[in-house]
Amino acid sequence: MPSPEKYSLKHLLAHLPVDAPVDLTWLNAHMVRSSYAAKLARTGYLRKLGAGVYCTPAAKLQREPCLAWLVEQMPGIHVASKTALAWRGIRHNLAVKEVLVLWGEQQFKIPAWFSELFPTRHHTTHIFDAQMEPTLGLASMPGKPPAIMVSVPERALLELLSEVGTHIGLEEAKNITENARNLRRDVMDALFLHLTRVKVIRLAESFARELNLPWLDLVQMHLERMGVTGRWVLSRPSSLETFSLSPKK
Repeated sequence: MPSPEKYSLKHLLAHLPVDAPVDLTWLNAHMVRSSYAAKLARTGYLRKLGAGVYCTPAAKLQREPCLAWLVEQMPGIHVASKTALAWRGIRHNLAVKEVLVLWGEQQFKIPAWFSELFPTRHHTTHIFDAQMEPTLGLASMPGKPPAIMVSVPERALLELLSEVGTHIGLEEAKNITENARNLRRDVMDALFLHLTRVKVIRLAESFARELNLPWLDLVQMHLERMGVTGRWVLSRPSSLETFSLSPKK
């Protein structure tokens, strides 16, 4: 009769995913205790990624399965901004090495092994008020794990505009915005009602006016509602990382 350890090893090897990590919760559910997992890592049956996180020695870790695992560890994070727009088919140029942009409501630390495999930028920026339903403007995507929530184009664009001057250049943001002509007015309206960043709505209005986008009147209506009146001029200095918005004289 096989020993419990030999049985658990056989069971483990039959069920280990080859494209995603497993943690102690998963291992315990498959009859593998933490001490035995550490032993398996020392003897080469598992590869240790981080504290309590393992994969098969020959695992070919894939971004989406790994991201689905990360979402389970850090509830509330979602794919946002430039990445969300690109995933939903709105981009300007193909990046040589795409950086995965994640947003969350609370501070979170991306595991080192994850960032090494998949370059990641994460934020806890709050551009909407506390009354907004956190899942407004978030949805899963066909062909990706359902646990991964991704900003819809309307929310992703506002997230992108909030990053102008820090992580996104002005011209790049404008070019991406130009490709987001067909945004849904009802979704934009719902998001604008909770938007708190004046910088974001000013940029949205400036780009929409310059590019003659069909949702310009909606942005202007919310500018007036927020008390930001008059036409604003977007100044483009030599550096794309700096810009200013000032009332037109």
